[in-house]
Amino acid sequence: MTDPELQRWRLVLGEPASAAGELDPEAARRDAALDWLYGRDGEHDRRDVRRGGGRSGGDGPSAMTTVDWLDDINQLFPKETVERLQRDAIERYEITDIVTDPEVLRTVEPNPALLRAVLQTKHLMNPEVLRLARRIVEAVVRDLMARMATEVRAAFTGTRARKPSRWKQARDFDVKRTLRGNLGHYRPDERRLYIETPHFFSRSRKHVEQWQLILLVDQSGSMVDSVIHSAVTAACLWGLPGVRTHLVAFDTSVVDLTRDVDDPVELLMKVQLGGGTDIGLAVRYGAGLIEQPRRAIVAVISDFYEGGSESALVRAVRELVEQGTKVLCLAALDEQANPVYDRALGQRLADVGAAVGAMTPGQLAEFVAEQVTR
Repeated sequence: MTDPELQRWRLVLGEPASAAGELDPEAARRDAALDWLYGRDGEHDRRDVRRGGGRSGGDGPSAMTTVDWLDDINQLFPKETVERLQRDAIERYEITDIVTDPEVLRTVEPNPALLRAVLQTKHLMNPEVLRLARRIVEAVVRDLMARMATEVRAAFTGTRARKPSRWKQARDFDVKRTLRGNLGHYRPDERRLYIETPHFFSRSRKHVEQWQLILLVDQSGSMVDSVIHSAVTAACLWGLPGVRTHLVAFDTSVVDLTRDVDDPVELLMKVQLGGGTDIGLAVRYGAGLIEQPRRAIVAVISDFYEGGSESALVRAVRELVEQGTKVLCLAALDEQANPVYDRALGQRLADVGAAVGAMTPGQLAEFVAEQVTR
């Protein structure tokens, strides 16, 4: 089998398509790596049984280890595919030795799926393994900080002024002035305008009032992405003019992590994912932190499947709204902002004045900046 298209279909369909022909050596290695992972799928086993096959012992080559598999997929697949395979291994098949085996942790390339796995399994790790796993946390958080800090802090740099600026930033590009200023470089024969001198807006700063931002983050297992992005967002906001940030994690109890906000790695290593949920307890704790109700934003980040009293939660949110505090009930805080939450309870919270929805970290920063700089 030499046709690349046939080889791809053979890899997609697996062993049932072997009649299409033999794989070349590299494709055969890819097939073995995919079968090591997806061959453990229950449906795959049922198909084997129906065909009269099934898994059995024998005198073939030794079984592939997790370390061998990781080495192979890094050699055989592009980075995006490797991350998908690792994510499926951890989240779909619960192959936890990817983040609990010291030999694996010394060589694995950090990525967000591995960070989530570390946070979900760190309670199983001995101190040496935890030290190695911390490398993954540090690397992924450093990448998130680099990407998010500019977006978050940009929200606080003021609004566009109409006067020119010498500072060249893409978000301040002045399209109209640039076009007018470079019309002399238009080439009719090519139907192209060549830009020799780009122009940019400046930004004006507004008066900044002191506000409190209180992030209440559900640390149940389903909220792991929001926990990660809340920690990084809080770190990006830390020290910005006009904002004092608090970060509180909760399940059926409340842990105030504010003193670690400037170190998101340390903060994430302290988070304990899983357990029940008492959102009302967290909201009441957050209310106790407020100094000036009309200068406070409480952002509750949860899937709103309340384990405590829903009526007590709704009452606590209504009291915050009535005293002039802005309440955000966010079903997700991550780069995708795909909300999954109890919509019936979300509607009850919206009915008493909370803003209910989902945001990216940048959108949350823009909302906070609008309140602080108005």
